[in-house]
Amino acid sequence: MPILPEELRSSKNEAPDHGQRALAEITALLRRHLLIEGLAREQIEETPLDELQTSLLEGVTVQHSLAELREQLNALHPADIASLLETLPLNERLYLWDLVRADHEGEILVEVSDAVRGSLISTMDTEELVAAAETLPTDEIAALAPDLPQEVIDDVFEGLPIEEREHLRAAMSFEDDMVGALMDFEEVQVRPDVSLEVVFRYLRRFDELPTQTDQVFVVDRGEKLLGVLPIQVLLVNDEDKLVGDVMQPPPVVLLQHEKADEAAAAFERYDLVSAPVTDTNGKLVGRVTVDEILDFIREHAGEEALAHAGLNEEEDVFASVWKSFQNRWQWLAINLVTAFIASRVIDVFSNTIAGLVALAALMPIVAGVGGNSGNQTITMIVRSFALGQITTENARQLFRKELLVSLLNGLIWGGVMGVVAFLLYHDLALGGVMVLAMTLNMLLAAFMGVLIPMIRVKLGRDPALGSSVLITACTDSGGFFIFLGLATLFLT
Repeated sequence: MPILPEELRSSKNEAPDHGQRALAEITALLRRHLLIEGLAREQIEETPLDELQTSLLEGVTVQHSLAELREQLNALHPADIASLLETLPLNERLYLWDLVRADHEGEILVEVSDAVRGSLISTMDTEELVAAAETLPTDEIAALAPDLPQEVIDDVFEGLPIEEREHLRAAMSFEDDMVGALMDFEEVQVRPDVSLEVVFRYLRRFDELPTQTDQVFVVDRGEKLLGVLPIQVLLVNDEDKLVGDVMQPPPVVLLQHEKADEAAAAFERYDLVSAPVTDTNGKLVGRVTVDEILDFIREHAGEEALAHAGLNEEEDVFASVWKSFQNRWQWLAINLVTAFIASRVIDVFSNTIAGLVALAALMPIVAGVGGNSGNQTITMIVRSFALGQITTENARQLFRKELLVSLLNGLIWGGVMGVVAFLLYHDLALGGVMVLAMTLNMLLAAFMGVLIPMIRVKLGRDPALGSSVLITACTDSGGFFIFLGLATLFLT
């Protein structure tokens, strides 16, 4: 491994912290300014006009404080401003939003989470929203479109050139999980019968190449994709050569209506920076770049994590109590029902528990370990579905493998707890019940951990949604029933 000079090593180590420090500084400036503004307002209300001082709080005026805040805010990258807005309570967020430069608003709206975007859009009038949208490329306008009022979309359409209008209409026709929703229309095209010198002259006509341009797409006169010309190949070949002689077949060609998950897997597998997108006739319609794929993966991972806990959508952490309640109540209600069922199972065996109090101390262990085992299984299965690794052909083998893993874990850790139960209560039968109960509950957890997501996929539902709640319900009720049932059979 090469050794970096000291100054490079220090800057490299401090780089990740720099962005956080900048956001912390802006937050501190905002709160200081709000304090100064509040003090000024109080002094104006309470002090005679001829006695008002021109400065407050160690000589810093309201206007100076505001100017300093605005200057530092607008020096940030739009993505950093978006991150900052997501961390602020609603009143501070909206105050800061009013200070953002108008030409940054569109980019920031694209970068912020869906929940925060709604709070920002609600404060903007139609003219502001149209102006913000018009600063964006058509693919990003399409990403914003579901959150914009219809009159804004209509005005944006009217202000676009005909070609961009068609691009926007096409982009808005795709579902969020399709490749077409991720693609942009800024690809660079050349013909196979031109020389590399012509390609160089053509590229120099651009003020700036589209971002993530690692290859030029080769098409015929009907815009049918023929191949790609990687930039590194273009740079090292003789300018007199024809494009058709040095072009290469693309590693991957994406179809605009295929699933974005498949595109993400292709980017990971082949280490792509960009990939062409075609229609079913092979006509080049756009491209997908690695930054869009990373955004999709991050968003998809966030949605999956929320769904695993039973949350239906991303929630603004500073949302109103009512909105947060609406997002959370459904699976909590289901959890309440399942918890009630578990309590009824315990009540059925109340006489057994009364006769052997040790059962009350041990039964949470059976249910808890089973629940953890089930969550491990269900997390792995949901991830495998996302990666396309599970098919109808290998489902039976998957069931068998997970059951064997749980059997092994159950025998080992059940055996450990069986020994512990014997040492604590000097009851060999109780130790045996503990081993058997933990093993059977972990087998149940494995079975349900595979079955629950498979059934949800079969029904066309998200396999992750509420999976944690469902598996916990099975292992709690099942664990209590198995343990107390075995105790009734062998200990009473």
